[in-house]
This record gives sequence, C-alpha cells and structure tokens, in this order.
Amino acid sequence: MSVRSFIRLAAATALAAGAGVLPAQSSGTGAAARPPRAIRRDIPLTRMIRRAFAAGTRDSTGRPGARYWQLQVDYTIRARLEPSTSIVSGHETVVIHNASDSALRTIQLRLDQNVFAPNVARASKIMEITDGMPVTRLTVDGVPVDLHPPESVRNARGPQAPPSAPYATRMDQTSARITLAAPVAAKGTATLEADWSFRVPRADGVRGDRMGRWADSLYQVAQWYPRVAVYDDLRAGGWDTDEYLGDSEFYNNFGRFDVTIDVPAGWIVGATGVLQNPGEVLTSTERERLSHVLESDSTRTIVGAGERGPGVSTAAGDRLLWHFVADTVADVAWATSNQFVWDATRATIPGRGAIPVNILYLAGHAEGQNGRAGFRQGGPRVRHALEFYSKLWMPYAFPQLTMVDGPENGMEYPMFIMSSTGASDHETGHQWWPMMVGVNETWYGFMDEGFNEYMTELSRADRDHEAPVLDGLGQSYGRTSGDEREAPLMYDANFGGPMYGFQAYEKAPKMLSMLGGVAGGDSAVWRAMSAYTNAWRFKHPSPWDYAFFMSNALHQDLGWFWNYWLFTTESVDGGIDTVITAGTRTRVVVRQDGQMPAPVILKVKFAASGPPVRPMKESRMVDSTTAIVTWPVDVWFPGNRAFTATLAFGGRRIESITLDPGRRFPDGNPADNVWPRAAATTAATGH
Repeated sequence: MSVRSFIRLAAATALAAGAGVLPAQSSGTGAAARPPRAIRRDIPLTRMIRRAFAAGTRDSTGRPGARYWQLQVDYTIRARLEPSTSIVSGHETVVIHNASDSALRTIQLRLDQNVFAPNVARASKIMEITDGMPVTRLTVDGVPVDLHPPESVRNARGPQAPPSAPYATRMDQTSARITLAAPVAAKGTATLEADWSFRVPRADGVRGDRMGRWADSLYQVAQWYPRVAVYDDLRAGGWDTDEYLGDSEFYNNFGRFDVTIDVPAGWIVGATGVLQNPGEVLTSTERERLSHVLESDSTRTIVGAGERGPGVSTAAGDRLLWHFVADTVADVAWATSNQFVWDATRATIPGRGAIPVNILYLAGHAEGQNGRAGFRQGGPRVRHALEFYSKLWMPYAFPQLTMVDGPENGMEYPMFIMSSTGASDHETGHQWWPMMVGVNETWYGFMDEGFNEYMTELSRADRDHEAPVLDGLGQSYGRTSGDEREAPLMYDANFGGPMYGFQAYEKAPKMLSMLGGVAGGDSAVWRAMSAYTNAWRFKHPSPWDYAFFMSNALHQDLGWFWNYWLFTTESVDGGIDTVITAGTRTRVVVRQDGQMPAPVILKVKFAASGPPVRPMKESRMVDSTTAIVTWPVDVWFPGNRAFTATLAFGGRRIESITLDPGRRFPDGNPADNVWPRAAATTAATGH
C-alpha cells in the first residue's frame, strides 16, 4: 500500500469513528499529505506592459489607453508574374505615418520570402530552396539606401553616430534593418521605395508553405513584398524584430493597399481588396453574371470549366493589369491561374447587408472525395462562417471575401483565404483575428489560432443545428499539464518547441471552457469576447489587455485564472475524498492536488422519493431530484488543499455526488470526482 493510500484509509477510519464530525485541518487525505499552496491572485506584469501603463497607452480596464497610438503604413505596389519562369517582380512605394511620440532612427523590414533561402533559420521543413527575395533598390525619402555596407558598419556595436547615408543590414534574412541618416520625426512621415523579385516555390501537389505553385498554371502568392514591421508601445526598442521561422505568422500594421498585378490574359486573379477595373480585365458576360450575385444566396458560375483563354475567361489581349484596393488591412495576398473556375455567392452581414463571396478553384476539385466537401460547397460554408461570426463577435468589416484553391489549403489573409472547403470555416474565422483585431500571433498564437479553434467549434455546431459541446474541454487539459515539453501560453510562440501546435491551437479552447465554468456560463464569455473584439477593432491588443478586459466585462477578479492559464502549465486535479452523512447534513471533503485553484461545484442527485428537498443558498435545482451547489474559488485562497462542503437539503437520501459535473476544470484523474466510486467510470467518460 502506498503512503497516500494509507493516509486515505486512516482518515476514513477516523471519520467513521467520529460519527461524521470532520475537522477541516485533517480532512482531504491526499491534500493533507502535501504542503499548503500559495495561490497567486494577480496577473504578472512584465516590463513591457508596465511601460505601456506608465505611458498611458494601455491601462487595467483592458481598453486602449487615452494615449494609445499605432503606425499606419500605406502601400502602392506594382507586381508582374512571368509564368514561364515563375518569377514575381515588383516595385512598391510605402508611406510610413509615425504616430508615436518618438523619432524613428531605424526602420525594420520583414522579408518573409527569405525563409526559402538556404542561409536562414526555419522552424519547419520547406518545399523548395530558392534565392529568397533579393531587393535590388531601396530608398528612403528619395535617398538611396546602401544595401551592401562594409563589414565594419554591419558589425558595429554600441551607440553609433547617425550615418551620412542610410544603410541596410541583414537583407538576406527575414527581418532586416535600415539605419537612417535622418530620423522620421514623431508624428511625421517617411516614404520608402523598393524593387524586388523572387521565384514562387514549387509545391508539386503537396501542401504549401503559406504559398506555392502547381507547375506553371496555378500560383498562390503571399508574404511576397517588403513589409514595414510593427513599431508599437510595448517593446523597449519599439520595432518587432522577431524572425519569420515559418510557423508563427503575423503581426502587421494596418494601412491602405493599392495593388496592381500584371499577368497574361486568360489568367484570373483573386486578391485582397476590391477590383477597381473590371471593365479592363473581365468580359461583358462575366460582368453581367457578377451583377446578379447579391440578389440571392444561390451560387452563380462566373467562369465555367469550359471557358478558357483571352477573350473568354478574361478580357482579350496579351497581358492584363488587375487593380485592387483595400482600406484598413494588415496585409495583401493573391492567387492566379489560367485554369480557375470562378463561382460567386453572397453573405449577408448584420448592419451592412450583402457582400460578394468568390470561390476560385480547379474543375477537378468541384466535388469532394472520401467524405470531404468539394469547392462547390465552398460558398455556403464561407457564407455561414461570415454570418455566424458577425453575429457572435462583430460584423465583418471588409467589402468581400475570396477563397482560392491551390497547394496551400489552410491559410488566411485579409478578405482572402487559401483553403479547402473543410478548412474554410477556420480560415474565415481568422478575418476576426488577426485581420480585424491585430494580435501579435508571432508571440501569442493562442490569441489567434487558439481563439479561432474555440469559435470554429461554435460555428460547426450552429451549422449542424446542434448545441456546442464545451463540457470536457477544460478538464482534458489535466492530461497534458506537467508535460515538460509544453511552453506556457505567454512564451514566445516563435520558439514554442515541440508542442507549438498545442500551445498555439489547442490550449485556449480548454482555457475558455473553464472560463465558462467560472463565469456562470459560456454565453457570458461570448458577450465579453464580443465587447473585447469591438474595443480592439483594427488595433493591437496584448494578452494583458485581453485578460483585464475580460475580468472587467465578467465583473470578477480573475487574476488567479489568467495567472495559471497564461503563465503556468498547472492544473487543478480535484477529487472527492470522503462523504459522511449525519442526520440531515452531509459533509463532502473535496481536495485539490494541483497548483491551479477552481470553484467547488457539486452535482447532487437525490433519491426519487423521501422528505422534501429544501434548496440551499449556494444551490440551484436542475430538476426535482438534482441540485448544483457552488462555492467560489475564494475558499482555496488561504492555502488549504481540502475543503469541507456541507450539504443541508433536508432528509432526502443522496444517491450520488459529482465534483465538476461540467468537466471544465483541468484534472488528470477525473475518476475520483464521483461518489460513490462505482459511478466514477461513467462520470469520467460523460456517459
């Protein structure tokens, strides 16, 4: 017999001998064998968030502070695709609006295409090694930037005097820096110009790496132009300097994009933004078909499988310039093919009305295989997601959405998703975060992927006319807690390690499941999340902003909750130790072996007949023979690991008691949550 088992047996014997009188200090056999726990009840504040609080850009309400600011970056891009070489070449003009109170002495550039170059760090395997994205010309306010400064300049350390001319370093990496000769004044602007090119990597029928091509007939092009990195109020140096490693994705500035894409005639282009020149690139037949898209929910064919080539699938000519404009977006992506079928339908957004939804795909992918939906079902699936999330969080803000077929079948950009139909709900969900709520997904993937996994389950249930099942999610984290490979949610997801997928995608739904159990119901969480989404619309919230906002919206001091879920990998590991009835009172000894506390919630099932059930103050009756009794998390704050819950419902016999009946609190061994123990297996499995 183990020491723990011996202690439990001894305590049970003492209880039986004591006629049900249970001293609190000796109860909870497993708990008694462990030292008291010191429960942290506040949210840890790093230098980053303290700096923002001191500056007044953020505060403990969780809303943007009175002095909140962010850069605006406006792009004009002209790009050309040569299918014979798969080369994209481009020229861009970028206007940087420095809304901060500080002068910018450097500009950080993101060159994501360099992730395909041979000399860069990567977190995962890529499809093809390319030359990356060489920038051949770069100017700031008309002054040429030295792209090849001498080694003595590149390797200089410590404070340096401003150079006589701007120069760039690390242009062969995914995060480069321009050191300026003349700083960009606070509240001032600067204009950057760049010429660059790259070869779209080959995918050969496999899933892409955020982009790729199938032979020389279909191209998905993303993270494809020099981007100005985010400069925010959180970092000491202002600039986001994290490398792009391939898994953790976005943290981008909002701005206006004016993009022209030059492709051969006969090639259809889908992109972020609204097409500005349909009369120049589409046939009169296509324009007429598009004019009816907003009339009903039916899916209309704009370009059919048999309509190919200049003058048929597009306007006639040699090459065509497709011109798109997008306002208040954080990125632009596009796709093109000379084989696309083009379907279109509508989604009706609350408060805004109907918007078009475009589906571009290969004819052979129209119908699904092996139980998977094909692209013919893509329009209705995307429509449902846009309409459902608009009601759940806030109305979709953009004027259209396009879904495209290709090697990457699960990736998102503003107004534009590269997706299979099966993944389209999830990818559409990303239009809320990070596309409308600009979270730092590179560092805090849970605020993007994790929230999206949670809401995708809500959407799936609604689509299937079912109630969402969130019970069990929170409890299931107990099986992961304690794994040495798991990084806390607040750990930089770019370096999340072997459990990056769990950290970024899987843990947040479990956290929000428990929050529903703490906050009095999932609908309360949804209302608070909706308010948070609206408060940070087209802004950049941090995890602290989210946590403080949710605590205030739910009218609870949830510092303990956010500390344990965001900053640790701890669990609750609760259980029922003993149940003793004496007269009309039943004492239930509940223990918590883990470091994370949780409310004590008991489901009490009574016999079908007997004396009347008298409700307790802490209880609510589910039906005539079932009560839910709740004690707040505060009962654990003194540090005790055992709590005696006294049930006083009168003389009706109690048939069973279940701890955490909603299975919301992390527990590695839920079998001991049920009394009598014979019922444990059924309760643990939920059957």
